[in-house]
Amino acid sequence: MAKSQQTFNKSEKEKKRLKKREEKRKKMEARKMDKEEGGSDGIQFAYVDFNGNLTDTPPDPSMRVKVDAESIEVSIPKRDDSEIEEFDPVRKGKVSFYDNSKGFGFIIDSETQEKHFCHVSGLIDEIAENDTVSFELEKGMKGLNAVKVTVI
Repeated sequence: MAKSQQTFNKSEKEKKRLKKREEKRKKMEARKMDKEEGGSDGIQFAYVDFNGNLTDTPPDPSMRVKVDAESIEVSIPKRDDSEIEEFDPVRKGKVSFYDNSKGFGFIIDSETQEKHFCHVSGLIDEIAENDTVSFELEKGMKGLNAVKVTVI
């Protein structure tokens, strides 16, 4: 006698699928009945209140805030001459770590106490740890890098 190709798992999945289809059909019929009885399709329009929430009632026109279009600035505001700070591009610092074999190190700025990466390609003089150096900053991939490094 041949064995049935339909397993228990397959038949259970088929029952679930048919049950889900039937529930979906019933929900659709219930929505149709509500529409015919009530005569409304739900919320026709959605309004946004002053808190940013969606409502079905229009906002009160007396609470409307008038905004002058001329007062809106779309560009970057102009700087005053007093805001522009002249700073010396040449900084001073101390070499905290430097590896000659790998060709990189770190310099601590004497003013801000920030660590800046230094590569052998940015050196003018040979440097070693604990040397006092002058350098300039340049934007690198991961932050500011020390370039044009010279020993003082």
